[in-house]
Amino acid sequence: MALTPWHKVATPRQDLREGKPLDASRFAVHLDQVRDGNAPDDYKNPTQFFERTYLTKNLTSMAAEVARRLSGDATVSAVYNMATQFGGGKTHALTLLYHLAQNGPAASSWTGVDKILEEAGLDAMPKAATAVFVGTEFDSIAGRGGDGEPTRKTPWGEIAYQLGGMESFNLIRDHEQEQVAPGGDVIRKLLPRDRPCIILMDELMNYVNRFRKYGLSDQLYDFLQNLSGVASGMDNVVLVVSIPASEMEMTSEDEQDYGRLKKLLDRTSKAVIMSADADTAEIIRRRLFEWGSQMNPDGRVQLSKDAIKTCREYAAWVRSHKNQVPGWFPVDQAQEEFEAAYPFHPIVLSVFERKWQALPRFQRTRGVLRLLAFWVSKAYQENYTGAHSDALIGLGTAPLDDPIFRAATFEQLGEDKLEGAVTTDIMGKNDSHAIRLDNESTKAIKRARLHRKVATAIFFESNGGQTSGTDASLPEIRLGVADPDLDIGNVETVLEALRESCYFLRVEGNRYKFGPTPGINKIFVDRQAGIERRDIDDSVRNAILKVFNDNKGIKPIPFPEKSNDIPDHPALTIAILSPNHRRRDDETIRLVESLTRDHGTSARTFKSAIVWAIAENDAAMASEARKLLAWEKIRDEERLLHLDDGQKRFVNENIAKARRDLEEAVWRSYKNIALLDKENKILLTDLGLAHSSAAKSLIDLYINDLRQKGIVDDRISPNFLIRNWPPAFKEWSTRAVRDAFFASPQFPRLLDPSAVKETIANGVSNGIFAYVGKAGSGRYDPIFSNTELRAGEVEISDEIFIVKEPIDVEIDVKKVVVSPDNVVLRPGDEVRFVARGFDDHGREVSIEAIGWSAFGGSIDDSGSFRSGPDEGTFVVKAVSDGIAGEARVVIKDEEIKLQRVVITPQDVTVSPGSKQAFSVKGLDQNGQEVSLSNVIWEATGGVIGNDGVFEAGSDEGNFSVMAISGNLSGSSQGTIKSQVVAWDGDVPPQKWMNFYTKVLSKFVSRKGLKLRVVVEVSDASIQEIEEMRSALMDLGLEDEIEVK
Repeated sequence: MALTPWHKVATPRQDLREGKPLDASRFAVHLDQVRDGNAPDDYKNPTQFFERTYLTKNLTSMAAEVARRLSGDATVSAVYNMATQFGGGKTHALTLLYHLAQNGPAASSWTGVDKILEEAGLDAMPKAATAVFVGTEFDSIAGRGGDGEPTRKTPWGEIAYQLGGMESFNLIRDHEQEQVAPGGDVIRKLLPRDRPCIILMDELMNYVNRFRKYGLSDQLYDFLQNLSGVASGMDNVVLVVSIPASEMEMTSEDEQDYGRLKKLLDRTSKAVIMSADADTAEIIRRRLFEWGSQMNPDGRVQLSKDAIKTCREYAAWVRSHKNQVPGWFPVDQAQEEFEAAYPFHPIVLSVFERKWQALPRFQRTRGVLRLLAFWVSKAYQENYTGAHSDALIGLGTAPLDDPIFRAATFEQLGEDKLEGAVTTDIMGKNDSHAIRLDNESTKAIKRARLHRKVATAIFFESNGGQTSGTDASLPEIRLGVADPDLDIGNVETVLEALRESCYFLRVEGNRYKFGPTPGINKIFVDRQAGIERRDIDDSVRNAILKVFNDNKGIKPIPFPEKSNDIPDHPALTIAILSPNHRRRDDETIRLVESLTRDHGTSARTFKSAIVWAIAENDAAMASEARKLLAWEKIRDEERLLHLDDGQKRFVNENIAKARRDLEEAVWRSYKNIALLDKENKILLTDLGLAHSSAAKSLIDLYINDLRQKGIVDDRISPNFLIRNWPPAFKEWSTRAVRDAFFASPQFPRLLDPSAVKETIANGVSNGIFAYVGKAGSGRYDPIFSNTELRAGEVEISDEIFIVKEPIDVEIDVKKVVVSPDNVVLRPGDEVRFVARGFDDHGREVSIEAIGWSAFGGSIDDSGSFRSGPDEGTFVVKAVSDGIAGEARVVIKDEEIKLQRVVITPQDVTVSPGSKQAFSVKGLDQNGQEVSLSNVIWEATGGVIGNDGVFEAGSDEGNFSVMAISGNLSGSSQGTIKSQVVAWDGDVPPQKWMNFYTKVLSKFVSRKGLKLRVVVEVSDASIQEIEEMRSALMDLGLEDEIEVK
């Protein structure tokens, strides 16, 4: 909601609007100037003076009592003492009494005089003889007196002459010459008898200090004592005395004299305080602004609707953030607070009462008025010219960029040691930290000048760090920059920026203060300047390595400069270009092109394997590395620098932050990747804004992008190989298949080269292609076709191939097995025999043409045998391609009775979770095998199926298997125990393939298989060693090779 700027509602007085030079005299006038007509118009012109004077309750009461006394009312005091306030409006009060007494009834028309008369119960102000004595002006050595006037060298001589001219002066001429205070009788004679009289005495301690050694301090004491007594005994005489109480302005002798005078006045006079804290705001805005007729009956300013609306909006903001502003601020009366202070933010005025009045040199009214006059003048000019449109004069708008204002501020602080702190960290220079941060900030913060306002609020709330324990709390800062449009979260953002940048800002938790000496940030800047470039480069490279190595998969190649620095092997490789090779440099692209296509003196085979990581530029990384090194250097010097615990914490926090920032700078910079595209050209890709929350690691970010674009894949369908089968190849070696994914840009890069094995295994298992070995004779051996093949069984080799199905090969049958192999029959019984073929690897192969023959009975082409009438032992044969298998048949003409059930194997040891097949056969009374029917299997220690396959449980121990047929059963006992089978021996090179196929392949899928290989090669060349190392890396194995 748009609020009316304050300068369109409250009009500063003319000199402030015009920006005329403001000096202390405007707020430090003395009575002699008023009496002589030499004071500024604000003081010598009584009409103007009363317009700009707020009659506080105390001031109104004292003026009314003085009026009554001058009118002859002896019931009120005749002597008034203003000794209890320094810079608290005493001279202003004395000036008000002077104008009233000097002008009498003519004062009735002045602003506020009616209020005084009403309280006094008078119709008009009595006109009185007046005398003024100002201790800072009167000189008892030089004396005072013009042409035709006597020379006065004592306070009593001066007062007598002002009251009655030469007639009164002659009464005390001898006292004047002897510089001896007159007694009461003489004083009564010199006072006018035909009219009231008022004597105003100010700044007495200054006079006492200067003329003590002449004995005049004692005489002044006697004079005051005598004068007080006379005044108290007369009905229409008033004495008003002011003795300032600034301890900073007193010597030990001053303190003694001050104590004497104060005790005297305490006995003989009424002590008065001109204003209370609640009156400060009204006094100030009456003195600094022109309100015209905007007055309430009580003399306070009556605000316009626009002003009230502004106060209402500010109060609403405070109430909505009541838990985030100071507890001492009256949130429930927030609107009344803002209205009482308008056009100031209430914290502008309260900060001087809360934080500044404890300063020895602070002048409560005079000093604040002068500061605020500068402040209002500067703020008005900035708002009037359109530079700003503040709704209130807030704490953060103080014109600390103005040297005059700064000087006035430092005068109240008592020293100017903070000049460097203010101009360096807040404002006063074009590159002051708060100004610079505003210019570099977001639009909202820049428009609000929030860095400047927050820094200025800290300065005032911590009173420049002049008193210990006085600092600016976070709630005070929030309230100090409060604005209806303020996003309160921006305050913390700004504070963090100031904390990182300001040299003189001290931070302890959520409390802030500016101090006169540079802090950690200044040391930090100095250390930054001393960091050498080579150290920065090392730090940047280490940070890059840390970011890229934070990845469990791909191990990157750091900072290659020669093609030999990058291995030429079939595996995805992330090559990190040095940060000094920037993306936009033409030389960088030429380097990438050269290192991609070449490997040493040869052409690179696996060009597609390389993905380049390229830095946008190295400036940000170098800047963050410089910061990190500077903070680490400060940490290393913490004893030498005498850092306190808070500073040590600050340093450690910044080290941690600098490390994070450097890491983020690496992410932001290395957002470019390059690789060969399908046109065999270098493709450069900008991944946009990259940060550490975008992926687990920077390499993961690259992989995710490449995976989405189909450039990198985790696995490949077997059909992809069929679609991209090289036309010239009938057989495609498994090595060539794998290499194609890293050599041809037409193929996606595989994240894991071993994924090829899974692709081949799936293709074979699904009948898409066969997996074969090729012997020297050109025959395929072994052959996996339309059979299950595990990925672990796949070998990547130039001697192993995949062949499209259907495969056109002859598979030799090496063995025919007939089952059952031994059976006992009675004449005329029938049994069915089955013949199965096996190759020389023990794998079953299909056999089509089987020739059956038998003795002792007849057998058909399906293997069904009927026994003949003759008893005896006979043979059944099955022949395929000349390979024969046999079974034995015993024919007996007797009843065959099942006598025993036998299970094999017996006493077997199995591993937990493994399977073991058991078989069962029945034996008759002659020990001959007979067929069984309806066999029931039972087991302990595991489970067993109807096929007799036992699966061991997970617990070690004994187990049993039982087979039941009719009323007979057989059992086998065994042990479940983890067991390790080990073999150690030499394998000739020509048997390596068969060793894997026949010995190891069946164990590949088991978890417990471990294979340790010891390789020794004599007279290997360096090239061969490198190739061996590269091959080991391809397999994901440790590539450390020992050369003896």
